[in-house]
Parts: sequence; structure tokens; C-alpha cells
Amino acid sequence: MGRDSRRHPAAGCPRCGRTVHEPTAWSSAWRCDLHGEVHPLFPAFRPCREGLDGLLRTAGVPVWLPWPLPAGWLVTGFAGAGDERTGVRACAVALSGPNPLGGPADMLVVAEEPGVGLGASLAGLASVDPGPGFATASPIAVASFGNHDFPLWQVDSPDRAVFAGEIKGYWLWFVLWPDSAGALLIEPIQLRDLRDPGQDLDLPFGAPSPRLPAG
Repeated sequence: MGRDSRRHPAAGCPRCGRTVHEPTAWSSAWRCDLHGEVHPLFPAFRPCREGLDGLLRTAGVPVWLPWPLPAGWLVTGFAGAGDERTGVRACAVALSGPNPLGGPADMLVVAEEPGVGLGASLAGLASVDPGPGFATASPIAVASFGNHDFPLWQVDSPDRAVFAGEIKGYWLWFVLWPDSAGALLIEPIQLRDLRDPGQDLDLPFGAPSPRLPAG
């Protein structure tokens, strides 16, 4: 099974993590007491092929993976916000590996529709997007997909490195711990959308990431 077979906690709000209320006979929406109608964030899929397939089954947004992976890095989980009715409207791919400046590091790569708020939440922000002043300075990094380059801007965060941009109308976020791991984006980073057919990638999996909602 792609998810942990134990009993899962209830779905959470992608913006604040609070337990959300399930749809009722009067409304098909999930609701957060603080943020109103939201796309529910379910416990993470395990880092394995079955876990990836579980996310891909209803993924309505890109499932981005840096490829080739940085040397020594592993795929450590997948998470999605959205239900069977809406499909996944935001997703995160977790990776872990060596920090180029020393020690271990974690990375989350997030794709989402505007307004979901998962990327901002994982970046430690209270807003639903990168916030005021975003993209007013020069971009600081580049992501490449399909022979096109997409600029990334740094987003202020006190304890992690955060970069954000946009590809084909979807927000793209890179969130890295510790903040020094942002050095990984000094060079342009190549992306694959794992939804695309015909890919036979031999993904190296590691232990589940602590940066994703636990099962």
C-alpha cells in the first residue's frame, strides 16, 4: 500500500495544518475553522513506487522532480491536497541528501494552483502566496522544463531557503532546510513532471521525510 496501513489522522488544512471538517449533505467542500473552504491535505504517501502511483492517480497539477537528482539525494515522500472529487490541486515531493555546505538537508518541491496555500505554509508563511513585493527584484535562480527556463525568486523566511516562481499557471516552490542548502539552486535545476508518460526513472527512495504530514 502507498500510505501507512495504520489509522490515519484526519485531513488537515493545507494552510495551517488544523483538522478540517469533511463535506456534509449540504456542502461538498472541506472546511477549516480558520480559512474556510480548502483542499484537504492528507497524510503523506510513503516513499516508494506505490506511494508515487497513489499521488499520480488524481494529480491535477505537475508532480515536479529535479532530475537528475543532486549527488547522494533520495526521494523521501509525496503529499497532495485535494480529494477524490476535485483531484490533487497541490502536491509536494520530498527529497533528502547532503547539503553542499556540509551536513544533511531536506527539500520540498511544490506545485499548486493559485489560492491553495500549501507552498506558502511549507515555506513558513502566513499568506496564501509568496506575499507582497514578490518578483519585484531580479530572479535569483532558474528552473528548466521542456527546453524552457523559468525564473525563481527568493522568498524571505527565517529558518529555511525558499524560492518560488510560476510554470504554466501553477506556483512552483522550492523549500530547503537548512537555509544554507539553498546553494543547490546556484546552478539551473532541471525538472521532470512525473505525470508525463514514457518515463522510466529508477528513483532512489529513502526514509520518510519529517517535513510532510505524518500518517
